[in-house]
Amino acid sequence: MKNLFWISLVLASFNLGLSQDIIIKDAATKEAIAFATISFGNGKGTFADDEGSFRFSKKLYNDVDSLFFSSIGYADLGVAVENLQSEVFLYQQADELETVIISAALTGKHKDRKKIELGHDNYFDCWLPTVESEIAVKFDRYDGEPTQITQLKLPVVLEESQSSNKGKLRQFSTMFRVSFYDVQEGGNPSNRSLYPSKTFIIDQTTEETFELDIEEMKINIPQNGIFASIQVLGYTKPDGKLIKAKKYREIKTRTGTVKVSTTFRPLLPFTKEIEGKNTWVRRIFFNNKTWQLFDLTYNPNSKLVRSGNDDYGMGAEFKVFYRDQ
Repeated sequence: MKNLFWISLVLASFNLGLSQDIIIKDAATKEAIAFATISFGNGKGTFADDEGSFRFSKKLYNDVDSLFFSSIGYADLGVAVENLQSEVFLYQQADELETVIISAALTGKHKDRKKIELGHDNYFDCWLPTVESEIAVKFDRYDGEPTQITQLKLPVVLEESQSSNKGKLRQFSTMFRVSFYDVQEGGNPSNRSLYPSKTFIIDQTTEETFELDIEEMKINIPQNGIFASIQVLGYTKPDGKLIKAKKYREIKTRTGTVKVSTTFRPLLPFTKEIEGKNTWVRRIFFNNKTWQLFDLTYNPNSKLVRSGNDDYGMGAEFKVFYRDQ
């Protein structure tokens, strides 16, 4: 019996060191929760794929003692690594169990309108996408009239440093997610809107603007506006599945080990051509996940802010339903 105990202990330790796929599920339905967030409690983390699965091992994340799981509509859950199982169950938040999403398309005569996207090709005035950050841009009703967003226009930069000797860009495939947030009284993003999120993939064939069609989502802009956000989830395989890879690396320095986030392509050009402040950012893997205006209060050392390039020029196309027609 004593030998059996030690054999079990050794096997448990051995298995913990191996990479294992963990699946995050709804505790009631047992269905996988796609693209759930996994925080390591140190400002770093990763995302599950569309099947709720992610890869973890103590060898891969040797300094991580606990994992924190979250997803919209579910109560957050913290699990010590020593207690981690192959399945993790999240419980729906009680105050959202009865939520019904009503999203009817605006009908009647309308006119097509657009907000022109603003981009450039200067590598040094770009936001470097990492899984740690989310960027949100506010949209108001066009001319104050009932407005539906039908397309988002996302400026991108395919940097020259990724070109091969023949002048062709190296292949890549990056998954992003667009989400929508309500506008608080102070003008900042607040709760996630009841509108769903949507994932999409950008690769090296993309032009200077990626056009994301969202007409089927029926995004009707409230009277006080709405925020559209984008965040990178990671590189994908040729079949469009997220690659289960570490999203940062450790670099040893004289003062210790520094964690450096992986930067994903394409880059996002920030501009100084927008009047006022329209872009908000937040850190995904910090507990409060607080939105902050992208200015010197967010990061006084940011080269983008100090150069005046403090807005992401996301554009859009709309259907505008003028009430005097």
